[in-house]
Formats: sequence, C-alpha cells, structure tokens
Amino acid sequence: MHATLPLLRATDFPPIRRTRLEVLQVNLGYLCNQQCLHCHVNAGPKRKEIMTRETVDDVLTFLSRSSVKTLDLTGGAPELNPHFRYLVGQARARGVHLMDRCNLTVLNEPEQDDLASVMATHQVEIFASLPCYLQDNVDGQRGKGVYAGSIEGIRKLNAQGYGQTDSGLILNLVYNPTGPYLPPPQCQLEADYKRELGERFGIRFNHLLTIANMPIKRFGSMLISKGQFDEYMQLLKGAHVDANLDTVMCRNLISVDWQGYLYDCDFNQMLKLPLNLVGKSRTHIRNLRTEQLDGNPVVIADHCYGCTAGQGSSCGGALNQ
Repeated sequence: MHATLPLLRATDFPPIRRTRLEVLQVNLGYLCNQQCLHCHVNAGPKRKEIMTRETVDDVLTFLSRSSVKTLDLTGGAPELNPHFRYLVGQARARGVHLMDRCNLTVLNEPEQDDLASVMATHQVEIFASLPCYLQDNVDGQRGKGVYAGSIEGIRKLNAQGYGQTDSGLILNLVYNPTGPYLPPPQCQLEADYKRELGERFGIRFNHLLTIANMPIKRFGSMLISKGQFDEYMQLLKGAHVDANLDTVMCRNLISVDWQGYLYDCDFNQMLKLPLNLVGKSRTHIRNLRTEQLDGNPVVIADHCYGCTAGQGSSCGGALNQ
C-alpha cells in the first residue's frame, strides 16, 4: 500500500484552534466484517487491533469527570468489540448521548441478533454507511452482497422504531462518493434516497449525511496507483471554503484510538499525527484534562482540505447546505 503522509505533510492549510470540547469520538478497533475501497481506516476481517476492557474503563472514567455529553463510537465495526454493550450501557448510565458508526451488515452477523434491540434500548443515534441507493454502486465499493445486507440491516432497525416518526430513535444514512469527486448537495440527495429506498423497499430513515473521501490510507493509495492523487488534491483545494473552518469537527471533538491515545480527528489518528499538547509527544485519555485543550492548535496537513471543500464535510455530514 502506498504511503500518503509524505505527500500531505507540506501544507498551506489555514491554522485552526480548538474551542470547548463537546464530543469524544472513540475508535473501538479496526476489526470489521467488510473491507471497503474507500476506507480511511484500512479496516477489515483480519485486523487484530481491539480496545481492551481496561481502556474502555479509562474512557468511562474520563466521561465521569468531564462535561462531555456525546460519545461517538467508530471502528472498524465498533459493534464487534466484545465490550461494546458494556460501554454503551455504562455511558448511558452517565447520561451521555451515544452515536454509533454502523455499516449495517454487522446487524446480520452471527451472535448479533440482539444488536438492533440493544441500540434501541439505549437510544443510540445511528450513522449508517450506505454510499448509494443503487445496488451496483454499493457492491462495487463495499463488496458483493453488501447492498442486500444493508437493506436487511435497515429493516431490522426500522422494526425497532428507528427512522419512524416520533420514536426518538434516529437513523442517519451516510453517503460518500464512489470515486475521486465531491459529494452532491446533501438536501437534494437526501430526497432522492428517501424516494428510492421508500418506493423500492418501504424503509425509512431520518437524515442523509454526505462525507467526502479522504486522500489517505486505502482510498489515498488507490488514487496514487491510478495517478489521480494530485488531481484529487487540486479538486479539494480549489473547492476550499474559508467559512467551513468555523465548524470543522476538530474544533470541538477529540479522537481516541483503540489503545486510548488522543488525536484531533479520526483522520489524523490514521496518519499517526497525535494531539499536540505542550511538552508531550502523545497523550492518553486517562491523563487528559479538558482545560488543556482550550485554544490548542490543531495538527494539520493537506488532507484537511477534505473537510473544507465545497459544502464541507465532517462526521456530521455537510457543514453548510
């Protein structure tokens, strides 16, 4: 696999400083039941990196002594971590709002029969990847049979009340491009998804979020192999919007890796660019005090243009619409 960081280190991206910490995003491990072409984590069925119970407890201890009220769980497939249910239950007991980055097909895996029910019981807000409403596009990017498995997963969530009016159970679908181009307008695409998926399968969801592909790891390596890396970077830079700098996720979020170490965002985690606190090469969640983050500069490189291009892109979808 081609390394992308050497191509990204030299940057003219504008400096960013942190505001108040509001979201703790935790990567529970790189194990996944899928192996997608666009994956910036290089997740897959053979990955062995899994967060331990001890580190999960470090996360819970931080939540107890901080004012952070949103826990964003990601992976890999975070649900495959053996401590997922424990973390969800303990976080909810602390009054924390939970978000889960779900690939949908994990709901169909052996020993996951109760997963949809568990997430409904704890009112977990779900962000579910579905890069297109057409089968060929999804299977081409994520693997044969993934589209059918994703539809089955959504039906299981719908049966629990997810996506239904006034249920309080939020199901967001997530679109990302299948190639080196920017997402279309989020609102327009959401209407298309709701129409097509509703008419074809009778399934429901609350919102569609659009996220740009990052030129790192598996997707970045593919761009290099095809000679498209420089062209894609020029696309991102040419579409940069200064106004997006005010709402990029790295200003109020920190990313925790499977070992408990901290980064400004999930993308920096994958590039091994740790959170920069004065006097420390890297910081563990058990040693963090939130006041250390206020006004702290974000570690940047050229991949940051992926978050500020066009309508903007973050874990919460488009930054402006």
